[in-house]
Formats: sequence, C-alpha cells, structure tokens
Amino acid sequence: MTLLPVLSATEAAAWDAAARTQFHIPSRVLMESAGRACAGALCREVPDVVERGALVVVGAGNNGGDGWVCARALHAARIPVWVTGLDPKTDDGVDSRALARLDGVPEVGRNEQWPATAVVVDAVLGTGASGPARGEGLALAEGIVAAGAPVFAIDGPTGLDLSSGEAHGPVRARWTVTFGGPRRGHLLAREWCGRVIVVDIGFPPVDPSVPVLVTDAWAGARLPRLLPTMHKGDRGRVTVVGGAAGMTGAALHAARAALAAGAGLVKLVAGAETIAAARTSLPDVLTVASQLGPTLEPAAAEALGWADAVVIGPGLGRDPARRDFLAAALALRAVPTVVDADALVLFPGLTPGRPLVFTPHLGEFRALVGDSLADAAANDRWAAVAKAATKLHGTVLLKGVPTVIADVRGPMHVVASGNPGLATGGSGDLLSGFIGAYLARGTTALEAAALGAQTLGRAAELGARQWTARSLRPADVLAALPDLWRAWGAARPYPPPVLEVLEPPEAT
Repeated sequence: MTLLPVLSATEAAAWDAAARTQFHIPSRVLMESAGRACAGALCREVPDVVERGALVVVGAGNNGGDGWVCARALHAARIPVWVTGLDPKTDDGVDSRALARLDGVPEVGRNEQWPATAVVVDAVLGTGASGPARGEGLALAEGIVAAGAPVFAIDGPTGLDLSSGEAHGPVRARWTVTFGGPRRGHLLAREWCGRVIVVDIGFPPVDPSVPVLVTDAWAGARLPRLLPTMHKGDRGRVTVVGGAAGMTGAALHAARAALAAGAGLVKLVAGAETIAAARTSLPDVLTVASQLGPTLEPAAAEALGWADAVVIGPGLGRDPARRDFLAAALALRAVPTVVDADALVLFPGLTPGRPLVFTPHLGEFRALVGDSLADAAANDRWAAVAKAATKLHGTVLLKGVPTVIADVRGPMHVVASGNPGLATGGSGDLLSGFIGAYLARGTTALEAAALGAQTLGRAAELGARQWTARSLRPADVLAALPDLWRAWGAARPYPPPVLEVLEPPEAT
C-alpha cells in the first residue's frame, strides 16, 4: 500500500526537486500530469461545467502553468473555458501558455468583464506561497470572490499558507486538488479547502521520514482480525484504571470503547461509586474496587498484571494520593499502557521497558512536557510532538486538527478525520479505550494510536450524518462503529489518478 505523505512547503519542494534531479522526471511532464488531473477532477466534481464552462484564473508561477494545462485539456474536450490572469514568469508556465494559445484556448483580458461560468478555477498561488496575497495576486483573488461562482483550487485557495495553515483569505474553495499528498495547511485549515482531492502525477517515492496520512485503507489493513477459532482470551484483555468519585463517566466510556473495538475482556479498577455504576449499566465489564491511592491494593495490582494492555487516567483525579498510586501501577509488569487524562498531569517520569502511549490535548501536553514544547506546538505541532516523543521515550498522540502521532521509530502519522462533535466530554476516553483494545491484540504503540484516532474520527463522521455534529455524544460514536467496520471491510481504491479524498468536516 502506498502511504500518502503530509508535506510542508519545504518538503514538497524537495520532493519536486528529487523527481527532476534524482529520477529525471522533467518538470513539464509533472505540470502536464497535474493540469490534466485537475481537469478530470473538475469534470467529476462539477458536472455542470460541461454546459456552463469554467474560468481559469492563473498566476505567474508554476501554479498558473498547471492552470493553463487544465484549461487546454478542458478545451480539447470541447468544454467551454476561458483563462485570465498574469503573464507566466517560469519557463514551464510560458510553454504551457504557448501550447494553450496554439490550441485556441480563449483568453479574457484583465480589464474585461469575466464570463459567468459554473466554476472558477483558482490557479493563482501554489504550495510555496506564504503570507497574504499582495498586489496583482490579491486583485485576482478578490476577482475570484467577486465572481460568485464556486471555487475549484489548484494546490490551495489563494491566501492560505499551505505550511502553517494560516488563512489570510480572501478565497474559500469548495474543492481543492493537490498532488501526491496533502499539505499541512490543508489539514490545519479544512474549512478553507472544501473537499480535498489528492491525485497522482507520477512523483517518485517520497522521503520515508516525511509524516504519513492515516487513511481508511491504511486502517482497514491494520484492524486486528477475528478468527473463527478465537475465544475471549485471544481477543485481548484490557484493564481500565480511573473513575474516582464524581468522575464515573470517563472510566465507563473508556471501558465501553475497549469492548466496542474488539477486546475480549475488560476489567475496571475504580472507586466504589464507579464500580456500582458499572455493575448496573455495564455488566460486560469485570470490576475491582480501589481507593485509587496512595497505595496499590493487591486486587488492583493483580488486575494490572492480568492485562494485555492498560488504560490509566480517565476520571482518575488529581488528588496527591493519585500520584503515588500511578507511580506504583507503572512500576508493575511492563505491559503496553495508555496514559490519558489526569494521568498525563500526574505522570511521574520515565518507566523503562513499558510501551507507553500518551494522548494529550494541548493543555495536557503543556503539563506533560512543559511550556517550551507546548508553545512550539502552536506553530509546528509536528516538530513539537516528535521532540516530546523523544523526551518521554514513548508514543505521543497530540489531539487536535489534525491529530499528530510520533514515537522514536518510524514516520509520524497524521489523522485528519473527525468533526466538532468530538469537542465534548468523553471523546478522549473513547480514544483511550480504542487504543487499549488495539494494544491488547499486539498492535505496535504507534499504529495502535493512529488506528484508535482514525476509529474515533471516522465513527464521529458517520455518527454526525445521523445525529449532526452539534448533537453528537460518545454513545453515538460507539453506535456508528458497526457501520465503520463494514465500510473498512468493503473499502475499494479510488479510480486513478485519485489517491485519496478528504471530505470537509460536518459542522452543523
């Protein structure tokens, strides 16, 4: 399976340079492939373009060259198309315009009235652009907005920094086509990009250190399989630790999620109030009552030793006694462990030999690794998470838009699924339970974390279709899992040259 890279502008430029210099793929070939892929995607996404046509607005760089190729391909198919914009300043752009003119592609002068079309193609600025559009580029961007037609962006809408995700405007796209893999800005500013379509234009293999996008195809291939001969012990044993007084729901959410993700047995170590609730509402779960500190009771220690994976932290609380309890729990047999919620704030430090998955949001990330890395994450979450994983000697999953996962081995993984419905209490507890279930089946820490985040995000997307993102609750996410498992089992590749499609998040 080809992994899709998630690229900064620098990484995209290096990939392009490697294609030309190391693999001897002419830049004009890449431009032709890009422009023609855009024309094909445009016709699939906007069927009305066949009758009402397209206006392609080009800049002076190679993004504008892609636009000229797109216009020429549409014109060859007898689809009404016009081009307006700036004179090209690159050799490839000059050549692409020359071929389009030889083919008779109509042009509109910059001071002439733009035709009314089904769609406007934004080919003004590409991946390398940073900061707000200026001068003639800004004037074209404002013209695109004023035209009033839906916008189809090549690489990205003008004014969006595709490395930082900073959106200066003014263009919002309904569709965005990009090449080889999404750029960071596509994932950081989803509301500006619309539907993101990743197409293949013949790039060589990417640098293996570049972060990769977690897709349904990736997740479906790694979902632990069920065998006809399995018994409950074969499906993994998960112990969830947490649920202090007043915080019953967090631990129960994590336990339910572990069961829903396929764990054969789940044991809950929690305060008396949570144990009573579990015995009433969740009879599938084995229970062990605990004071949750300062000492680790023999029954709690036995439950931790029994597990194939441990989830510790949901509803644990931050009382000083919890710190000693957490340290004692982590000193036992080194089974893979998800450190979540309150345990992230109380984490005592390095625990050699135990695979650890940390699942912070940005506030917990600050408590876990300090102000310096948390401040850095606001500007470059990729670099900050990589440094945190090295510091903690574990796998770090920083929740957010997008979710970024790193450990000391392998490339970072990026999860772009999900919607605002997950911005509610209990979502993180589901995530920790999913990851625990995958760890219990022997999935590596990095892949279990990525698979858990993709499970949460995609189930939330399915749930929002029925309940809306505004009304989505943790129970709705769990209820959507059967449809998700079936979808992953029936997943089929996209027709070439499409590699992946990222739908805009549900926001209603």
